[in-house]
Amino acid sequence: MLDPDGRILLVRFVFPAGDVWATPGGGIDEGETAEEAIRRELSEEVGLENVELGSWIWVREHVFPFLDGRWDGQAEQYFLVRTKHFEPAPRFTPEQLAAEYVGGLRWWTPAELAASAELFAPRRLPELLAALLRDGPPEEPLDVGV
Repeated sequence: MLDPDGRILLVRFVFPAGDVWATPGGGIDEGETAEEAIRRELSEEVGLENVELGSWIWVREHVFPFLDGRWDGQAEQYFLVRTKHFEPAPRFTPEQLAAEYVGGLRWWTPAELAASAELFAPRRLPELLAALLRDGPPEEPLDVGV
């Protein structure tokens, strides 16, 4: 999600193993398409309604450990969403957001991303955002790695 000044809106996910800043989004519910899921997630997490989805720009697969020693994974699809700058107002309550490990929302400039010591997902997010702003959306979704 990018505003006209090239800032990206990120969610701070607070996990037992540490915090990570990532784009808004989440799982696809049964019967949903990827597009329906991102619209629902944007409403729940940031309060953005009637969003127009742009290009499918990135993909990422990630495998991670659970606290009980089991492993799980997820396949992610990133869509470009351009919007005017707004103050996020999640539809979910603070308790509902915390249950999904959401601990905050923030707009970041490319310079802030590049200078930050925070953990981002994908890890190369500062580089990926700079390329997106410089070159525009890729012709095919780009595998962005972990």
